[in-house]
Amino acid sequence: MSASESIATKHIGPWTWTRASTQVLIYAALLTWAFICLFPIYWTFSTSFKTAVNVTQGHIIPFTAQFPGDWKGWRSLGLSPDTFFETSTVRDEFMRRFLNSAIASIGASFLALLIGAPAAYGLARFRYKFGPWRNKDISFFFLSQLLLPPVVLAMPFLVLYKQLALLDNMVGLILVYTLMVLPIVIWITRDQFETIPVELEQAALVDGCTVWTAFFRIVLPIALPGLVAAFILSIVLCWNEYFFAALLTGTNARTLPVMVASQTGSQGISWWSMAALSSAAILPLVLVGIFLERYIVKGLTAGAVK
Repeated sequence: MSASESIATKHIGPWTWTRASTQVLIYAALLTWAFICLFPIYWTFSTSFKTAVNVTQGHIIPFTAQFPGDWKGWRSLGLSPDTFFETSTVRDEFMRRFLNSAIASIGASFLALLIGAPAAYGLARFRYKFGPWRNKDISFFFLSQLLLPPVVLAMPFLVLYKQLALLDNMVGLILVYTLMVLPIVIWITRDQFETIPVELEQAALVDGCTVWTAFFRIVLPIALPGLVAAFILSIVLCWNEYFFAALLTGTNARTLPVMVASQTGSQGISWWSMAALSSAAILPLVLVGIFLERYIVKGLTAGAVK
């Protein structure tokens, strides 16, 4: 080995070792964070196969010699393999609550996107001045609505919904969910629209398109990842919402989170039934996240790098 090669090895060796160590630390941190995030979901799923004894003993791996596993939680909901094709009033109730959650979440998210996307486009493309308020002030005002505790709105919504006959009504639930997620939709889609070069719209206007035609044919297809991300995030927030669902519904419009919270009896909390119901409620969101992950990442990071 020549002197130059020896010197190069001395310089490259420590640098390569430092880089490898950094990568190991990064992956270790990511694995640790993934474990912290995913373990509660796994714990919930494993609890759905537990009996009262297994719950107190803290076993975490079902269908083993230590923890044989039992379909008691799923059986109590009529969702176990041996009871799935039998008539079950509990399973019928679960399906009604599941359908209510789906209708309220998808309906509110679609309505929020229908209202929020044009509002966000206006904030991204035009300059407004209402007294001391500018575009950034208006955008921050929308986002600041998320800081308002829902309990503050409890009495106004109860009085208003009673007068409008919207209590225990799916329409009323969709409207309140729309107001809840509208600030997030506006904020995410505004950042997405700001990343789109305005020259594309100007070229469309020169070719004879109107502002709305350019918006629907040019802007919206390009902004699709952000729109999908806002839509999915809205669905997740509406799907998991409990306060307004418990406050404004009774029997007809009750959703899954309210049903999960009601898994109590004279003997205490039925952890196995609650875990089985929670696992069934989480599954649709997990599937949506897996299949639409690329849209979520693109949409949420659209305004990060310009």
